[in-house]
Amino acid sequence: MYIIKGGETLYGKIRVQGSKNSSLPILAASILNGRKNTIRDVPKIKDIAVMTEILSYLGADIIRDNNLMVVDSGNVNCSDVPEHLMREMRSSIVLMGALLGRFGKAKVSYPGGCEIGPRPIDLHLKGLAQMGVEFGEGHGFIYAKTDKLRGADIHLDFPSVGATENIMLAGVLAQGTTIIRNVAKEPEIVDLQNFLNRMGANIKGAGTDTIKIEGCKIDDLQQVEDYTIIPDRIAAGTYLVAAAITNGHIWLTNVIAEHVEPILAKLREMGCMINCSNGVIELYVNKPLNSLDSLRTLPYPGFPTDMQAPMMALLSTVEGTSILVETVFENRFKHAQELRRMGANISINGNTAIIKGVDKLTGAMVEAKDLRAGAALIIAALAAEGETYVEGVCHIERGYENIEDNLAALGAKIVKKD
Repeated sequence: MYIIKGGETLYGKIRVQGSKNSSLPILAASILNGRKNTIRDVPKIKDIAVMTEILSYLGADIIRDNNLMVVDSGNVNCSDVPEHLMREMRSSIVLMGALLGRFGKAKVSYPGGCEIGPRPIDLHLKGLAQMGVEFGEGHGFIYAKTDKLRGADIHLDFPSVGATENIMLAGVLAQGTTIIRNVAKEPEIVDLQNFLNRMGANIKGAGTDTIKIEGCKIDDLQQVEDYTIIPDRIAAGTYLVAAAITNGHIWLTNVIAEHVEPILAKLREMGCMINCSNGVIELYVNKPLNSLDSLRTLPYPGFPTDMQAPMMALLSTVEGTSILVETVFENRFKHAQELRRMGANISINGNTAIIKGVDKLTGAMVEAKDLRAGAALIIAALAAEGETYVEGVCHIERGYENIEDNLAALGAKIVKKD
């Protein structure tokens, strides 16, 4: 658990980790070329450890040196992903597209991860089926196979990040042209495109509504000698909100301001002072912050659902009433009950949270039920009176690298106890 004594003002400079949500599909993509791939700024988090274990099981040779990973997929000869590892991490589903591209078959179980509501993979399966993949199900497994992946014109019913990534990975070695419409536009999609193109793929359009992939042969793909993962925009947003709730003054380095603009816009609306220049974001608070009439989560470039929980913690401490609407996942308010244990005034009506600011939060024993809920509880604890004990550290470590050390470096009183 984390033990946090609230009331300290955060001050100082920290470097933002590499993106979790970029690293996972890019590591899956390393299967495609059957060569050595050198990837920098891979965060040291639990989800990456699980993906590394899966790749090793499949036959990849992996060297890790701090945040540098070398993945040699030349000896990958297995297309069955172990069930116990698949259940630990939802993002492992993106391995399906890469394995189908490399071997024409894959066996995966239904993925696990955070319990934040139904995240069906039907869009993945529907898109891959249009490319010639046949699916079977039994005993909790999905069996996918194809004699030949063929390019297709695919329209996603919803701009799903995972489905976009899976179809992109399958399209690299498919015969002909694959066009994906109504795709996710997240920066992590652009990062995956850039990595695949460095490998020798021919992909255009990431970051727009439509992605076009000209299929190639595996012999056309080369090793990726030095690729750097983009900064983690959700980690950046988490530290900015932590500074805001403590009336702090921090500088973030290794951050792309454009990627966190939806978060910066809401923090500015609340009264935070923010400056961005040369890969650095400065945030400070010099007056009481105000509530938000409306905060609605949306696919990128809207406000990210992954920042909803941290923002709820912050809004719990400001004067006035805020309305927060979750449109992406239907079961993503589990942290509200834990925040109430700390004195927050939050009522939930369907996918809407009504948050009335309180004078102060108080320390309590709380439990992180998922990754971003854990971040929210840490943020609330930083501003709470007394000590807060946050259980469920395993969820938080899925996505944040050394969060306790980073916060401590900014002046927070936080320790981790086994």
